[in-house]
Amino acid sequence: MFKPLEIRIVLVAALAALSLLITHPTLAVNEPPAQGGTLPAFELTVPEDDGARSYLGLPTSGQFTVPEIKAQVVIIEIFNMY
Repeated sequence: MFKPLEIRIVLVAALAALSLLITHPTLAVNEPPAQGGTLPAFELTVPEDDGARSYLGLPTSGQFTVPEIKAQVVIIEIFNMY
């Protein structure tokens, strides 16, 4: 089965991952931003569709933040599904 050292390594890795998950800033938000407030920082994946990337003015791949979208106004609709 597992050796004691392997169990300790897995346990330490799991505790490290759990502590990072718990302390992540986006998880600390308990309520939506106030009207006129700002959203917490978050990244999204660049769309694979060429038309969508071109429309948003984004690079060809990677991650992007909302302020990188080339527009005067950005409307974000958030769905709470849980």
